[in-house]
Amino acid sequence: MMELIRIVILCFAFVLSTSSSFSQTQGMRVDPGMRMKPWKGESRCWKAIDLNLSPDQFRGLTLIQQAYFKETLFLRTELFSKHLELRELLTNSAIKMETIRFKHAEIIDIQSKLEEKAIEYLIKVKTLLTQDQLKNWCPEQEFPIFRRMPYGHSSMGQSPPNP
Repeated sequence: MMELIRIVILCFAFVLSTSSSFSQTQGMRVDPGMRMKPWKGESRCWKAIDLNLSPDQFRGLTLIQQAYFKETLFLRTELFSKHLELRELLTNSAIKMETIRFKHAEIIDIQSKLEEKAIEYLIKVKTLLTQDQLKNWCPEQEFPIFRRMPYGHSSMGQSPPNP
């Protein structure tokens, strides 16, 4: 029972921490001039919010962001919970490997659903932007998951060169 309470509290803390950071569309931002688009040979890489949006575009982006956040809240909470469960399984010597693999498969399924939602979000943002804005937009800057892709710069620095 105590373990369940701990998991619920951690899930709640996770949801609170992610909700406030995602819902803020303005405020503190990383300097967009420092971002790179090495695969396009351009020197700047911007998030949609940094593209001098018109008031209508800004409202549209805000609505898209809010809808995305609401649509993914349960999935993100569930993913966090499954990671905690996996940790418990991995640290319990009595748990069978099949149980661990099954839990891992559940995590992969949730991650896949979140990635689908992220792509839908990016498609909606793309339709909101003009041709000139699209030239300077870097979709991988919108979500941490896309910054880990194996090309160009990532949140951890330069990706290793391909052999």
